Amino acid sequence: MTTGTTNTGGPDAEVNVFAVEFERWRDVRGFSRAALALAMGYDRSYVSKVLSGAERPSEAFARQAEIALRAGGALHTAFRDFEAHRPPKTRPAVPPVPDPAAGTGSLVVDHDDATLRYDDGVYRLTQRRHLVNQGTEPITRYLIRISVDRYPGDPERSNRLYSENPLAWDEINLHAWHGQNRANAMDWTPHHDRDAFKEVWLLFAGEYGHFPLYPGESCWIEYEYTVSEVHWGNWFQRAVRLPTRTLSVTLDFPADLAAAVWGLHTSMTAQAMPFATAIARDDTGDRHVFSWSCEDPPLHARYRLEWDFRGRTTAGHGPPPAPSTVMAALGIVQDTDPALRRIARRFDLPAEAEDARRVVTELNSACERVAQAHTFGKGMGIAAPQIGIDRAAAIVRTPDGEAITLFNPTIIESAGDVDEQYEGCLSFFDVRGQVPRPHVIHVEHTTIDGQTKITEFERGVARLVAHEVDHLHGTLYTDQMRDGVEPIPVEQYRGTGSTWKY
Repeated sequence: MTTGTTNTGGPDAEVNVFAVEFERWRDVRGFSRAALALAMGYDRSYVSKVLSGAERPSEAFARQAEIALRAGGALHTAFRDFEAHRPPKTRPAVPPVPDPAAGTGSLVVDHDDATLRYDDGVYRLTQRRHLVNQGTEPITRYLIRISVDRYPGDPERSNRLYSENPLAWDEINLHAWHGQNRANAMDWTPHHDRDAFKEVWLLFAGEYGHFPLYPGESCWIEYEYTVSEVHWGNWFQRAVRLPTRTLSVTLDFPADLAAAVWGLHTSMTAQAMPFATAIARDDTGDRHVFSWSCEDPPLHARYRLEWDFRGRTTAGHGPPPAPSTVMAALGIVQDTDPALRRIARRFDLPAEAEDARRVVTELNSACERVAQAHTFGKGMGIAAPQIGIDRAAAIVRTPDGEAITLFNPTIIESAGDVDEQYEGCLSFFDVRGQVPRPHVIHVEHTTIDGQTKITEFERGVARLVAHEVDHLHGTLYTDQMRDGVEPIPVEQYRGTGSTWKY
């Protein structure tokens, strides 16, 4: 008699949700049962019993399964659901959409899994996808994109880098396979070849002939390439271009680099928010492995992970760097730069909607970097000129977690009382200054689809918004201070981590 439940039987039989998810992730990673048992440190027969639903797993077992399979928290969730006797989440059929990369066929990605490993100045990406042909014609090729950006917040600098030192095919060293465990090598042919961007057709053909993906069939494809850190910035983005059921990402870094990792989800509305679920972390041994996954990501969404190798900055000794030095290292333009005194260039929306989304992504990335280095009890904001982009866009994150995105903003009316409170600016973060601001402001701004809106902001949020709107008009908070009042050194400031008081 076993203590677990199986996933077989009649329609009323209890389904072992952990066993189902455990087996699915074993398939994703391409482990045999013996190899999985070895990776987990468990007896093979016991692992087989859990996979079949004949043995009830312990929490420790589920934890080891999560680590070995790098499921991004999916197995933790499945174990909790199993313990609570909750039914498994349904995986409905995703309606196919025409895929121009596959001729007349229609593709669904059952699982999109990426592993990025860093060693000795080189990134190696291994990308695996389980594809399903829900169309009516065989699929004979699949389009992939390799896009790099060393300085995502500074396009001119990136363009200059790739113009002088383009990404080369020899550096990429692309290889591709079809089937589980790299059963057959796939041929490939270039489609677009640019300095920082490559598009490649993976062909369902190779040394052993042709193997089209016929209607109703599914298969795994895998490809791998390398890029040096000279060409690759500290970020990795997944864009959902086909209907996808599960998306997962693993980052694998040497432990001595002490990586800090965060993630952002950007939608078509230009809103960018932190991941809805936490990034799992395993610090076992000499590697730090970060994994994350999500179910049913929406089409055209972008999931971006970024990291900071803090071991490189803390390896030396001596006093801690000044706050302004920290912000400069995080990509924040400092107040000696004349760019902060120029009026930012407005967006022509909706014609420049894609450019606007790109700028907002960079702003949110900068926010995440800065938030890793400092606690903002009053909320925070960043304007595009502060990250070297001459466009009229800014974001604000309020103390209660609300995200505000502004394009072409102008304060058209002020109301209510005026009070003085301390403000800080990332572009000269060594000081804090008392700035008079009205309690209420009305801001005219443009939406991503080109509509003009007027939004009212109050109190602390009004102060945050006014600060960022000033930046877009070439003004710093020191210009708003009363005559004779000077900023104080941050060491004398006692309000860090607390909210404004009204």
